[in-house]
Amino acid sequence: MKSLSLAGKTIKTDRPAFVMGIVNATPDSFWKESRGTEERALRLIDEGADIIDLGGESTRPGSDYVDAEEEIRRIVPVIQEIRRHSDIVISVDTRKKSVMQAAVEAGADMLNDVSALEDDAELGRFAAQSGIGVVLMHKRGLPSTMQQNTAYHDVFGEVNAFLEERVSYALACGISADRIILDPGIGFGKDRAANATLIRRCGSLCGGAYPVLMALSRKTLIGEITGRNVNDRMSGTLVANVLSVLHGASLLRVHDVKETVDAMAVLSEIEYNG
Repeated sequence: MKSLSLAGKTIKTDRPAFVMGIVNATPDSFWKESRGTEERALRLIDEGADIIDLGGESTRPGSDYVDAEEEIRRIVPVIQEIRRHSDIVISVDTRKKSVMQAAVEAGADMLNDVSALEDDAELGRFAAQSGIGVVLMHKRGLPSTMQQNTAYHDVFGEVNAFLEERVSYALACGISADRIILDPGIGFGKDRAANATLIRRCGSLCGGAYPVLMALSRKTLIGEITGRNVNDRMSGTLVANVLSVLHGASLLRVHDVKETVDAMAVLSEIEYNG
């Protein structure tokens, strides 16, 4: 059984990995079916999500950041409405302390930061004080330009070194080790080969000391491998997710919750219960 410690709660699952359902309260996320508010969130909860990951700012390649006030306007009403119906863990995809503070006040439990606490000097201390879970993700540069520099001498070594440094920073801020989660940042300043390497070795990041979240759902990597457009990448995503779990991932951030839950049930029965 896997468990995660978050602000005021611990969640557990018998699945091989927690399933995190994506809700993008944005007009420009790369797959339009992920865009929505509380109605999408409640549907993903019904489909079996363990965590809802809510974002008010797209970080797809080529995107521009939005200001904090707009992020808050987009996400806080959604959190409040979810809380009227469910105590599910709510993760917020943001880089800003003011946004996360408003989200926590509304009922959020977890921070999913694509900047790994680099972009806002106050965010780490706030995360520590509030006791929320924290996802530290590797990226290179800004979303608007990150795919222009995807060359690495040793992608695993460089990503691992970055995450080790950010873990040290998080611990220095006072964030408990049992509240830290790693994300190698598939598609964030990486090419096809680099992404594949990180999937194969994800469980070895930081010596395997922290849970690893993999966010592969319908991404360009799946399209490059299969030749499919974003609307036809679910099958490829399911295979990639199963492989990432076999290689050590503990959380899967996905658009297609019901299908991922089914894939985890089959994986559990065949691989772990034999």
